[in-house]
Amino acid sequence: MNRDYPLEKVRNFGIIAHIDAGKTTTSERVLFYTGSQHKIGEVHEGETTTDWMEQERERGITITSAAITCFWTKTAEKDKKDTSKKFRFNIIDTPGHIDFTAEVKRSMRVLDGAIVVFDGVAGVEPQSETNWRYADEAAVPRVCFINKLDRIGASFESSYASILDRLSPKAIRMQIPVGEEEKHEGAVDLLKMKAYSYSGNMGEEVTEGEIPAHLLEDAKKYRADLVERIVEQDDVAMSAYLEGKEPSIEELNKILRKAVINNEIFPVYCGSALKNKGVQLVLDAVVDYLPSPLDLKPVTGTNPKTGEPVERHANDDEPFCALAFKLQTDPFVGALTFFRVYSGTLTAGSYVYNSTTGSKERISRIVRLQADKREEVEKVFTGEIAAAVGLKDTKTSHTLCDEASPIMLEEIKFPEPVVSLRIEPKTKADQEKMGVALRKLSDEDPTFRIKTDEETNETIISGMGELHLEILVDRMKREFNVVADVGKPQVAYRETIQGSSEAEGKYIKQTGGRGQYGHVKIRMKKMEPIDPEKKMAKNVTREDHFEFINNIKGGVIPQEFIAPVEKGLRESMTRGFLAGFPMVDISIDLYDGSFHDVDSSEIAFKIAASMAFKEAAQKAKPVILEPIMRVEVIVPDQFMGDITGNLSGKRAQIEGMEERGLNKVVHAKVPLSEMFGYTTTLRSMTEGRGNMTMEFDHYDVVPTNVAADIIASRK
Repeated sequence: MNRDYPLEKVRNFGIIAHIDAGKTTTSERVLFYTGSQHKIGEVHEGETTTDWMEQERERGITITSAAITCFWTKTAEKDKKDTSKKFRFNIIDTPGHIDFTAEVKRSMRVLDGAIVVFDGVAGVEPQSETNWRYADEAAVPRVCFINKLDRIGASFESSYASILDRLSPKAIRMQIPVGEEEKHEGAVDLLKMKAYSYSGNMGEEVTEGEIPAHLLEDAKKYRADLVERIVEQDDVAMSAYLEGKEPSIEELNKILRKAVINNEIFPVYCGSALKNKGVQLVLDAVVDYLPSPLDLKPVTGTNPKTGEPVERHANDDEPFCALAFKLQTDPFVGALTFFRVYSGTLTAGSYVYNSTTGSKERISRIVRLQADKREEVEKVFTGEIAAAVGLKDTKTSHTLCDEASPIMLEEIKFPEPVVSLRIEPKTKADQEKMGVALRKLSDEDPTFRIKTDEETNETIISGMGELHLEILVDRMKREFNVVADVGKPQVAYRETIQGSSEAEGKYIKQTGGRGQYGHVKIRMKKMEPIDPEKKMAKNVTREDHFEFINNIKGGVIPQEFIAPVEKGLRESMTRGFLAGFPMVDISIDLYDGSFHDVDSSEIAFKIAASMAFKEAAQKAKPVILEPIMRVEVIVPDQFMGDITGNLSGKRAQIEGMEERGLNKVVHAKVPLSEMFGYTTTLRSMTEGRGNMTMEFDHYDVVPTNVAADIIASRK
């Protein structure tokens, strides 16, 4: 089986946006215009293709990222059936809700480009900023689409200004709208200096025409800005331009493509997906400006056996290398592992090497996805996104490769969960099923954690927010038939220290025969933030908010007992001394101790270390930390006073206010413990017109009076 599309005609991109900016509606239009579906599903009717889970359709939000393959021929091409003119799109539709950020983060890692959708009324919203930040981290090239220009209060210029102001000054308008609100008809292409309108039942016929007279002056002005920005990216074109020679449209496109791929320019388009205007020209922009796998730098990783850096080029002839970025349990097929192929090819029935775990797995079947429909394929090639069926040990962010030339790609880092719930099965039969269900769901979602409370033996689940956990419990009920009782949401508090101290731990036990002897001396202080520029000393190990410094000289503690000491300290951090929450950001310096030739053992040193830790922690001013959330509340003007007053009563720090369309926006930092059930409160205070978004910002010390209540509730 050979490749059906050359690599330069492949585009892997995602559609990202704040919740309700029209992202899934845009995806549905993309599917319709690319011919992969004949009926357009609407979000409000619960019929969309990419939102295929029951919970997604009920709530009208996207929860999981769906991967879809479809094909596109550019608008200007007359013969739409000519396969040589077609481009292959692998699209990932990602969630907009903050609780499902992990989906966006992992998708970013495997995308080559993204369409960022904005609401034409609201402009840049909080989740747009978060998604943009993730795209910056992954250096993903972007095309912007200002959507919903048909709505009352829509303004292309103010939305464009919010992109420049809050996201990047590198954005540049490629189009200006022809009419806004109910008069929105189409757009002017500033490069070609043509106006485009949309007709036919679903806007499938794109008509090119002359620019309306009232927009001509604006179009000329904005075109001059655009051409200037493009020629700035190329010295030869710049010098020609200064001499009064404007490059041709082909040359400008060529320079622009290079600039978009290097994240030097973000083109901005406009339209209304719901009214079928503008989507086709954005798809043309994906072809023209977003990269194929060939345009990107080779992927880099390390050889797991030697630790040497290795790179792989986007080429079918190179050794196989892929990243697993998502797991999904399918009721019909079983476990699906989504992966992106960076180099080489993979055939169904062959074996792959998981360099993260060091194990081999057999690829029994490979499927390509059309949202929830599947097409089985024999072979996948470089640059493709597909799913393998039935892999046992492969988890999110594991690397799959050729065993003869191993490579390990950098793992995806996910945020820590901030909300916990107690969960217990209704019956004995549910108990066993619940264990299996929770394990499968935590394999799928790296931000979902499970642990058992050692004191009460209850199961605690943790996630990114109330909605996140609500959806997971709902999925457990529907997909795994597990009925469970759920407790109230709990905040994931942490404990740390603010001072420094010294302590000694001595464990001596003499019973008949061989005794036990372990003795350590430690210094404890708060762990400093990590400076990436600074090289770490050889005697220092750091991970998961803990630093261990081995300052033992002259063998006063033999080398074989150092690791048990570190293990004893690390285990002591799992339960703090104030209220039993995990301890974080602690640095321990092991500087002295002693041993006994006969009686010393690993267990004795481990116990001695935990005794020293306990004593030091109590002396080092321990405090409780709580998660602080970044909150944005959007309300009509008349409710502003009530809202700010209410937030102040929740220990909020109000950081600023701004106008957005007809509404007021409040920016605040609020402790998570004060925000449970706030959505309901907000609705009742604003006659259902207010809404809010909340995102984890940082951990901070709990005030003394609140800490006393937390400690009392844990007794």
